[in-house]
Amino acid sequence: MATEGEHAPGASQNEIAAAAVTVEQPKETPKETPVAKPAKSGKDSKSTGAPAAEGEKKLSGAELKAKAKAEKQARRAQQKAAQPAAAPSGGGPGGQQAQVGGDAKGGKSKQKQDGPQAAGGAGARGQQAKQAAVVVPVVKEVKPTIPECYSHLSVAKRTPLTHADKDVHPAMLLLGQQMAAFAVSDSTARLEATLLAFKKVIDSYATPQGNTFSRHFTSHILNPQVEYLSACRPMCFSMGNAVRWLKLQISKIDIDLPDYEARKLLHESIDNFLRERVHLADEVIIETAAALITDGETILTYAHHPLIQRAFRHAHVEQGKQFTAIIIDDPFELTGKELAKSLHADGLSVIYVPGLNALRAHLANTDMVLVGAEAMFSNGAMYARAGTCDVAIAAQDLGVQVVGLSETINFTERVAMDSLTYNEIDPENNSNDGFRLLFDTTQDKHVTAVITELGNTATSSVAAILRKLEEL
Repeated sequence: MATEGEHAPGASQNEIAAAAVTVEQPKETPKETPVAKPAKSGKDSKSTGAPAAEGEKKLSGAELKAKAKAEKQARRAQQKAAQPAAAPSGGGPGGQQAQVGGDAKGGKSKQKQDGPQAAGGAGARGQQAKQAAVVVPVVKEVKPTIPECYSHLSVAKRTPLTHADKDVHPAMLLLGQQMAAFAVSDSTARLEATLLAFKKVIDSYATPQGNTFSRHFTSHILNPQVEYLSACRPMCFSMGNAVRWLKLQISKIDIDLPDYEARKLLHESIDNFLRERVHLADEVIIETAAALITDGETILTYAHHPLIQRAFRHAHVEQGKQFTAIIIDDPFELTGKELAKSLHADGLSVIYVPGLNALRAHLANTDMVLVGAEAMFSNGAMYARAGTCDVAIAAQDLGVQVVGLSETINFTERVAMDSLTYNEIDPENNSNDGFRLLFDTTQDKHVTAVITELGNTATSSVAAILRKLEEL
């Protein structure tokens, strides 16, 4: 009996060819595969057909199977080598060859090949989405153009929290946003809020190793807070005076003093400063202003100022004086409306005028003008809400005395001759067509007197008061 791969001695040539055909049949390409295997069929013809025709020794089934396996591994190696150069869709020759190999192995290889293709497709879609996002135009905020002659004036703006220095305290971040939005707008209120925020900054501070409180705190902690507040809105004169005072107190701290004692000392200093320069000062100013009002008089004021409101209330409610208050309001903000409602609720006779149109008509029946000041310059000029200068000039023309109310913490050594030297631009009334200034400067000749915690003095005494404060 002949073994597999050997022929009987009497076998004819046709039987030998038939035997060769039966051996080759299992290695044919499956008919359901739409793509042919040119490389495999060529090799099979050389390995099986030629020996059968020449009568050489044929391979056994196991040997043919091992050889086919080796050829398949070689093809896979070629496919992996050619895969980086193939198209992601698999439409090239490498993609067709991989599809054939996967079908021959029952689909396992096809799943592996589909993975990179799917990933490539997802990557292409992600790249297209990224390109589409870049193409979208970014709409930039167009800021109004300020004439060059007014470019030195500042505008309050909301500085994003992400642009703030890393050392800015959260309390300062909140205060800066409130000031930029004019939620805290009065100079005295801004001063008090700033000092209270500084107390929180001091509480959270610990001197780093190898440094001292007095030398490290000012440059590394205090200055970033001040810069952030100034970026949100320009600091008022009282805030600038308070910051200089605080830096002086910090410089006086002994370098050997422990942190907790230094913090306690600064807390006490800030509390005393607020009590003496703000709270007690306001009480004295209110008493002095109320003493100037007599029964039956008509007092005119402009817009709203906290000291004016408290002086009117003190004179009417606590001293029992009956007088008439005329409120000429700022036509842009109408803050005097709330003052008129409050005084009317207290039983005071109030005349409310929502603009400057009837100013002279009401000044003709006025005995005195009381206005609140934001600051006093060393040359006696008064810095106040825009429109105050108009009221003061009109009052002087009609022979009516003008009295300003201000704490000495608002006094500054600077000199101003007009309203363009120091001022702010109103962010709500700022466009290419024009803009509005928040304050104006009234020359000392239009102001009769100024009431401070030191008493009722002439505007020419501002420089002397500043020198006296430096000695204290």
